[in-house]
Amino acid sequence: MCPPTYAFRRSTSDKQNEQPRMPRVIRSYVRWVDAINRRIGRSVMYLIFFMMGILIYSTIARIFFGVSPIWVVEMAQMTMAAYYLVGGGYSMQLDAHVRMDLLYGRWPPRRQAFSDTLTAVFLIFYLVILLYGGVSSAHYALEYDQRNYSAWAPLMAPIKVIMACGILLMLLQALAIFFRDLARVRGETLP
Repeated sequence: MCPPTYAFRRSTSDKQNEQPRMPRVIRSYVRWVDAINRRIGRSVMYLIFFMMGILIYSTIARIFFGVSPIWVVEMAQMTMAAYYLVGGGYSMQLDAHVRMDLLYGRWPPRRQAFSDTLTAVFLIFYLVILLYGGVSSAHYALEYDQRNYSAWAPLMAPIKVIMACGILLMLLQALAIFFRDLARVRGETLP
């Protein structure tokens, strides 16, 4: 026996009160960016051990062999730059950045989400300008075979390309955070 069809219909007041969900493409984008930044971030966090190895090698070479390699400081700096720029998107995803919480903690969740949405807009603007400069700088380094002005004189293109990629990952994550906060403002939760 089939149940009456009127039992499965929604009332018009239910349809009017229902908030439209975020589009599927936005929900997919947020999941996709989160997955990419999680994988890359978890891989990049091991660069700290590589940097520590460089610095330990330098100490051992100086103390035991009386040799001070000229490449150590610059290599450690470049490794650290790659570490924090490429891992920046993962850090944003974990909400591990420093936040000043004078009024924010007292606000209701929707007001916090609205504040986060506005902040994300400014962050996205900043990251777009930073990405433009990073890509321009990487292009210049590749085109003119740019080297650092030091005794070691390493090529600058590899670190500049890595930095531009890290900024791009942060920009993608900032957009995902913006969409997630926008959904919270609307009363929805994105994964």
